[in-house]
Amino acid sequence: MTDIQAQNTTSVPERIAPAGAGSAPAPAAGGRKPRRADWRKRGEIALLSGPALIFFVGFVIFPVVMAAFYGFFKWNGFGWPTDFVGLNNYVLIWEDQTFREAVGHNFAIVVLSLLMQGPLAILFALLMNQKMKGRSLIRVLIFVPYVISEVVVGTGWSLMAQDTGAINSMLEKLGLEFLQNSWIANPDVAIWTLMVIITWKYIGFAVILMLAGMQSIPEELYEAAAIDGAGFWKTQWSITLPLLGPTIRIWAFLSIIGSLQLFDLVNIIWGQYIAATAGTSTMATYMYQNGHLAGNYGFGNAVAVMLFLISLAVALVYQRFVLRRDTEGALTDSGKAEK
Repeated sequence: MTDIQAQNTTSVPERIAPAGAGSAPAPAAGGRKPRRADWRKRGEIALLSGPALIFFVGFVIFPVVMAAFYGFFKWNGFGWPTDFVGLNNYVLIWEDQTFREAVGHNFAIVVLSLLMQGPLAILFALLMNQKMKGRSLIRVLIFVPYVISEVVVGTGWSLMAQDTGAINSMLEKLGLEFLQNSWIANPDVAIWTLMVIITWKYIGFAVILMLAGMQSIPEELYEAAAIDGAGFWKTQWSITLPLLGPTIRIWAFLSIIGSLQLFDLVNIIWGQYIAATAGTSTMATYMYQNGHLAGNYGFGNAVAVMLFLISLAVALVYQRFVLRRDTEGALTDSGKAEK
């Protein structure tokens, strides 16, 4: 009994002693491994992100910095700029009524693009989300204009919208001569002509985004709404639109930035000098006309900087007040997943 009691007495402390107690090398070894793992992780991050970071700095940050630098000079594009004018180029930009009108046209295009493309894209997506014959063909046809080159689109529409083009000829054959107009040169209708072309060209992209967002909505929600007796439109209003919110906000952001940087269609359809008189000029066409065509590359770089700053300001405001809840929700969900 004495031996048994002695064995029990010595085994109790061993059982209750914490793991690793009295083992001095273990903490040191455990402290070195995380450091090696951290350095290895940092090395992998640097190796994988390094090329992308180099390209980003070389093709985004560096051109912006150089454009800002050239904007302080009167420069013809050859050699190193020496005629320093300071902020004079930027003052001339804002004093020019044509530039202010171009800014107004850009923001008008932003608003009209959202109001025209958004509802139409949602309606088309609702239609193509239903089970029907020829659904795949309709999806392809509505997406085809988006993949066509802007040069082809601009050239084709400019030919059709001329005074003697296909649009006026078709109206004449239909007996609707009173609807004929100078679709490109008339300042009262030119902006609407541009919006029709933009909507036709880019609505396919919006429809595909909306359709992808709708197909990610769980089908059980629609089944529950049908059981509760909700009609089709009530279901779309109460389920589809709220859950489609993140997709709509992302599309709106892309549409806003694209509208602020619009150049190719306007320059192709209205040419180099007609856009301003027709009321369709943009900041990008103003930059091209007064910078490249005028041979004043310092002034053109200053306009490019102003375009960049305006787009950046709009993007930051949109991010702060519209996309914030989406990004915060994503970060919250990722934090919960890590925990």
